[in-house]
Amino acid sequence: GGGYSVRCLVRRPEKLVGKVEDGTEVVQGDLLDRGSLERAMAGVEVAYYLVHSLGSSGDFEAEEQAGAQNFADAARAAGVSRIIYLGGLGAADDEMSPHLRSRWRVGEILRTSGAEVIEFRASIVIGSGSVSFEMVRALVERLPVMITPRWVSVPAQPIAVNDLLGYLRAALTIPADDSMILEIGGADVVSYGGLMREYAHQRGLRRRMIAVPVLTPRLSSLWLGVVTPVYARIGRKLIDSLRHASVVVNQLPADVFDVQPMGIADAITTAMRNEDRDYAATRWSDALSSSGRSDSRAAVRFGARLVDTRTATVTATPDVAFEPIRRIGGERGWYFGNALWRLRGFLDLLAGGVGVRRGRRHPRDLAVGDTVDWWRVESYEPGRRVKFYAEMRLPGRAWLEFEVIADGEGCIIRQTAEYDPLGLAGLIYWYALWPAHACVFRGMIRGIARAAEKGREG
Repeated sequence: GGGYSVRCLVRRPEKLVGKVEDGTEVVQGDLLDRGSLERAMAGVEVAYYLVHSLGSSGDFEAEEQAGAQNFADAARAAGVSRIIYLGGLGAADDEMSPHLRSRWRVGEILRTSGAEVIEFRASIVIGSGSVSFEMVRALVERLPVMITPRWVSVPAQPIAVNDLLGYLRAALTIPADDSMILEIGGADVVSYGGLMREYAHQRGLRRRMIAVPVLTPRLSSLWLGVVTPVYARIGRKLIDSLRHASVVVNQLPADVFDVQPMGIADAITTAMRNEDRDYAATRWSDALSSSGRSDSRAAVRFGARLVDTRTATVTATPDVAFEPIRRIGGERGWYFGNALWRLRGFLDLLAGGVGVRRGRRHPRDLAVGDTVDWWRVESYEPGRRVKFYAEMRLPGRAWLEFEVIADGEGCIIRQTAEYDPLGLAGLIYWYALWPAHACVFRGMIRGIARAAEKGREG
């Protein structure tokens, strides 16, 4: 928006399929490949530098500096007028961590490009995909009792990703006669421990923290690797930085940015609401081919969620193929394992849930808000898509979605089960029942496909 043309540099363009606005140019390149940067920089006026190398298996400081130097050289050659860079917040001292030292060094290298460099220095970013936030989320979700090291009490000034984006957008046009270093943060100063407690509160989880001052950063990193292996490599490099406060010292002039940073509670609420919205907008056909982390034993992970998606190709038209979907549940059943569905409903009743006794309002018609056994219709596009939200008793949130997509003379039926586990109990529930779920999900999509083919023949 705003009359700007946007070009996005990525190593794997397929990861952005369906995730960028129309008109956004996606180009392939790598910071360590100088030639690809020169092509990407052609005609660019303002460049954003929002990358790090913490995930590297080698010397991440050397990689970050090499990438920054290539970027600076390419920017100079292309005549880029401004670079906007997101770095790290902290104090300059002799004990600066390798992570923070590298972040600051990258800023210095970018300033050799000859362009104006607007360097933002931020603490923890609260939002899906932020490594610090994902570490907090994983620890709180998985550990009812946490043995916490001394760094958990170190003060920080987390910033909501929405506020961070506000600063980054505004940096396009703020007046600047020279390069600037700007410290940004949210409205609250808290610790990692405070962040964990607030996240647990909003998720409805009871968590106990036991402080162990002798737990060193090295031991902390090993512990992190056991509990959150997905973030272990990056987390170990971050932990050294956690020993030092990351609080704004030099406040921004009030008249430069029209951003009113939110506090930690609102930041977490907004992050989770954004995540729900982003999941709702996801088209799994695109996402599964790119960003999903596959676990053949228990579906695919997207952030904190677990997703099982299956497809069947039929020769029926979309309208005919959707007919068995809109009749699902109630007296007709679920096209496979109806005895298992009834057993699950009985167990739900014993636990004080709704069971399957509600049935359906109408044998063929659906509308948003309708109940179908223990599900409720959350969204509905007649002849194309329906998404159910589970109202059964379970440790988490669950959805079941069916979609019909035209494909030549026939169509593809896509079935997606999505689960947002709540704490350790939610993860245990998913993995313990996975064999049964896998059997039911596989049989259900096959049963729907058979019903669609029979409808075509009839």
